[in-house]
This record gives sequence, structure tokens and C-alpha cells, in this order.
Amino acid sequence: MSTIALNKLVTVCIDIARTAGREIKRIYEQVGQGDVSYKDDKTPLTEADLASHRIIYDALQQLTPDVPVLSEEGELPSYAQRQQWTSYWLVDPLDGTREFIDRTGEFCVNIAMVEDHEAVLGVIYSPLQDILYYACQCGGAFKVVGAAAPQPIMTHKIDSDIIRVTTSRRHGLDSLQRYLPELKDDDILQLGSALKIGLIAEGGADLYPRTGPTSEWDTAAGQCIITEAGGALLDFNGQSLRYNDKDSVLNPYFIAIGDPTYEWQTILQRGDNHGK
Repeated sequence: MSTIALNKLVTVCIDIARTAGREIKRIYEQVGQGDVSYKDDKTPLTEADLASHRIIYDALQQLTPDVPVLSEEGELPSYAQRQQWTSYWLVDPLDGTREFIDRTGEFCVNIAMVEDHEAVLGVIYSPLQDILYYACQCGGAFKVVGAAAPQPIMTHKIDSDIIRVTTSRRHGLDSLQRYLPELKDDDILQLGSALKIGLIAEGGADLYPRTGPTSEWDTAAGQCIITEAGGALLDFNGQSLRYNDKDSVLNPYFIAIGDPTYEWQTILQRGDNHGK
């Protein structure tokens, strides 16, 4: 798809993400977070997840009726069916459901378009902070705060021995010590959801290592944004994550990095050797 066509789609997706975000925020600001249930994989599901899913799914179906929508809260078609897709929407209606339940505010809406196994459009929207990140292939990456004009963003190029790390509140601190034992607490920023990838894309951190479970809808939007900002999202073999190229929608362990020229493989090998 051309950059012009993707730019038109991303403009509409921004409005869709904001509409879903307003509904998430409305539910969040109620006395409680609404009903919470648990899926088969023991992950939580809230009223806000489902409301956001319905808004985004219906809007994308209306926008591009011939393009499939794969949402975390929708049905997962068989891989035989998904193999026929050359492009599709990949959505996490509420990334960071645990953060929503725990009321940290660190959750977001993720909308991506995947084409030929690559994320070519990405939107991440934080309803409580009213912060938006977006990008499309060959179109650059941008951040919008509130009603301000979009600002181009770029990742940070490492020019010292200091690596600024962001990681999940619930995963990765123990394994992080295997790879970067010299890290001090002040060098680590714990943050929920795909907002960690947005932080690296805007130059606010250098590394997000993930050694816990994630799914493709958790990373696709962020991968497009960080790539267009000058960074990368790589598996532990140094390869870019790909989408819809296997039966499972689970990601391998990965790193989100701001400076692809840095010797990240040295750090990964250090962790592997430590674990042997």
C-alpha cells in the first residue's frame, strides 16, 4: 500500500483510537472498573476491553470492509484461514488491562495494519494521559499531546555507557539482571503496556527487553512507530518480529531498541552465557 493511502488510513485510525479511548476513560472514572472476568489463559477481561473492541472493530469494518480485523477480544480464525490474508488489522483494544484494574493509568489502545507479515501502520493512544503516537511505513513517526500539533519523533543514539532501560511492572526485572547486571535502579523506568515502546520511539529510553509472554497485537503498532522513529523491535536472534507467519500469535522474546547500531547482540549473549 502506498504511503499516501496509509496516511489517509492512519488519520481515520487516530479518530477511532480516540473514540475508543474516551469510552475506556469513562469506564475507568466510574467508582469501580466494572466487571472483571478471566479468559482461558488467566488474563483479565474488563467491560472496557469489550467496549473498546466493539468500537474499533465496527469502525474498521466500515472503513475497509474487505480487510479482516484480528482483535485480542475477538475470535481467532484458524491459521489456514489467516494464511490467505495479505493484509489485515491487528488490534489490542485495551493494552494493559492489569494496569487498568490496578489503576496505574498506564494502558493504551493499539491499532496496527499488517501487510505481508510487516506492521505498516501503527497507532498507540493513552486515554488518561491524552498522548498519541502514530506512524505509517515511509511516513515518519509522530507524537501528539492533547490538542497540540503533531511533532516528529526520533529515537536516541547512544553516545555514552549509560543505557536507559524501560521494563514492565510485572515482567523482566529478574532476567534483566542477567543481561545488564551493572544497571542501577535509577536507570530503570517501569511502565505498563506499549507505552514503553512509545517512550523509546520519542527518545526517552534506549532499551525495552521482554522475556515474558506477549502476543502479536501487543507489539505491531509499536513496532511500526519505533521503526519509523529510527529504532527497531527484534527477536533475540536480531531479526525483526513478523506477523501472521505461524499458527501461534505469541511473540518470541524480543528487545525494543532506539539505536540499532549499538552492540545489542553482545548484551544478549552475555545473558545467555549467564543462564548456562
